[in-house]
Amino acid sequence: MKQDSSSGYTALREGAALTELPFGRLRLRGADRRAYLQGLLTNDMAALTPGTGCYAAMLTAQGRMITDMRVLELGDAVLLDVPAALAPAIRDHLDRFVFSEDVQVEDITAATAELGLYGPRAIDVLQAAGVEGAAPTALYDVTRMRAGGRDATLVRGDAIGIEGFDVITDAANREALRGAFLAAGAVAASDGDVEAVRIESGRPWFGRDLDADTIPLEAGLEERAISRSKGCYVGQEVIVRVQDRGHGRVARRLVGLTLDATSAAPHASTVVRAGDREIGRVTSATWSPALARAIALAFVHRDFVEPGTHVQAGDAAAIVAALPFV
Repeated sequence: MKQDSSSGYTALREGAALTELPFGRLRLRGADRRAYLQGLLTNDMAALTPGTGCYAAMLTAQGRMITDMRVLELGDAVLLDVPAALAPAIRDHLDRFVFSEDVQVEDITAATAELGLYGPRAIDVLQAAGVEGAAPTALYDVTRMRAGGRDATLVRGDAIGIEGFDVITDAANREALRGAFLAAGAVAASDGDVEAVRIESGRPWFGRDLDADTIPLEAGLEERAISRSKGCYVGQEVIVRVQDRGHGRVARRLVGLTLDATSAAPHASTVVRAGDREIGRVTSATWSPALARAIALAFVHRDFVEPGTHVQAGDAAAIVAALPFV
């Protein structure tokens, strides 16, 4: 079932692609903002300094995910990039637990725009577009800049599994900035292009692969999202118990699946079987131009996570693959 790659996919892999990822933005102001988040998030907020950021998760007391997010310390505020559909609920959740702390939580999603430039030539497009200010080089670092004559925030990001830049600016500046990046050589990437690269890179997204039943360890997020040296946070007891007493063993794991070359990409929630036994479900899938076959992300029982294991995804033959695919 051969499919050709699009210009947007090629730009993501070889050039510079313009994207708009499905994220909302929350801003926390006040002197206690990082200390407040320290007790709620899995990564170390106290370690952040102005111009730095990290990836983190917010958990229930049972260690299940409420959301994941990118946390950016801007110097005068903390900016949280969260799944757009959850932004209002996360704002309310954070605001609910503010008591005597000097913290104000605001949903600024509608007032701002966030454009992404991803691919190995993203820095060239930024320069050709006349962006003023040094581009951050370390992952999640943040710099102030000028773009299209307006102030903006430039973030080094990897939300789709490859590195690039996110430009956060006033919503009124969106179209001018988008036009400047396209004129400077960026190629618009479709949602399908982004999805192909994301899945090839083995990058799970909340709301698609991760949900309220997910423990971060099941999805392999411990290295990116969890600090083992920070103080207490909600859900920590469960995480530490699994890591230390359970030696990291969880009931299921996120894996990759490569399908037979003649098979189409399975739908989300497609049952994965080993023989007659149901062992898991597909969470997202795509046609991979890099591998010339359909691939998928799936949670499967821990007994079937070894790369090379033969399984069935719906009616299609599949093989468990290590992540990332590419």
